[in-house]
Amino acid sequence: YALRAVFELAKHQGRGPTKICHIADAQAIPARFLEVILSKLKHSGLIDSKRGFTGGYFLTRSPDQITVGDIMSFMQGPTLMAGCAACQSKVNCPSGRRGCAFSSMWNRVNSAIFKVYNETTIQDLLDNDRQLQGKRRQSPARASQTKQGHRL
Repeated sequence: YALRAVFELAKHQGRGPTKICHIADAQAIPARFLEVILSKLKHSGLIDSKRGFTGGYFLTRSPDQITVGDIMSFMQGPTLMAGCAACQSKVNCPSGRRGCAFSSMWNRVNSAIFKVYNETTIQDLLDNDRQLQGKRRQSPARASQTKQGHRL
């Protein structure tokens, strides 16, 4: 939800603060839950808020300066994202505290995930969204054209 909230704020970057109700509606996030998320994100320095009638939340940096990794790391901390639940809890791990044959693989999976997160900016997500929106608006007549530009 934190990523979706920042994404929605980025969509309104430069247009003033965005109200919680707008973010909640646009991203289908329960408003009460969103308040907690935005409060936490505010402590990250990625977003800030303005009080009052024209108040709301806004990004403190441009979308091309915020990565998905910034958000994920702040919200979840340096915990592993993927792995064996039994091994992470250590309670039900058949190997006990010494690790197991799967540990190295899960560490590589986590490294790969965070590499993608850290290389993906909010601007990249906005660009992807705009591209998808353009494809959705494409008319049926235009979609029926062949590669040569002729109608079928």
